[in-house]
Amino acid sequence: MDMGDNIIVINADKVKLTGRKLDQHRFYWHTGYPGGIKDRTARELLEGRFPNRVLENAVRRMMPGGPLTRAQLKNLRVYAGAEHPHVAQNPTKLDVAAMNTKNVRVK
Repeated sequence: MDMGDNIIVINADKVKLTGRKLDQHRFYWHTGYPGGIKDRTARELLEGRFPNRVLENAVRRMMPGGPLTRAQLKNLRVYAGAEHPHVAQNPTKLDVAAMNTKNVRVK
């Protein structure tokens, strides 16, 4: 359901990929012309002009296609740095790492 909540993701340029995904994971798109398939590695995207597109593509590709998905993706805001223009809306910080029980060290 689309409840109208917005998600703000900051520091998208600091995303860490495990293994050899930086060099092996390729993002493909098509220009619309014959033979117009293009690709870039995750490293090229993260070091390029728009590092936030790695997270935007990951979220978009995890969701099913349809009108609800497109409406929900309009509520996703991803920023490469720590600054964002939504400070006036008083966003609450959600620590996802603390919510996951697998992130606690067991002695």
